[in-house]
Amino acid sequence: MADFLEVLTHGRRLKAQLKNLSVSELREVIVKMQVIADEFEEEEKAEQEANAERLAKIEAIRKQLAEDGIALEELGAVTEKTSRKKRAPRPPKYEIMVDGERITWTGQGRTPKAIKERLDAGASLEDFLIKKS
Repeated sequence: MADFLEVLTHGRRLKAQLKNLSVSELREVIVKMQVIADEFEEEEKAEQEANAERLAKIEAIRKQLAEDGIALEELGAVTEKTSRKKRAPRPPKYEIMVDGERITWTGQGRTPKAIKERLDAGASLEDFLIKKS
């Protein structure tokens, strides 16, 4: 894509690429490019009009707020999102003893290395379940 743009924006390179086209083919390319340019201009104009409308609405709202004596800073207090509460940590579901150390795992997230090694060796996950008493 960068090569294409480089050719299009450099006069001599563009001329070299187009030299094999007939005049009618070249005019056809020009017409197609003009159509694309016109479409881009229309899109840009529509975007500018929409942006102008949006800015006008924002200004109208600002004026209304000023008339009602409401500061923009006050709106921030109303629109602040409430922070999500963290859920309680899950209790461990699996355990393994390695060198006198108890390693636990909830069953979510990364499997502890010691449990993974035993699973790879053929053990079942049920072998590590914490028995409820």
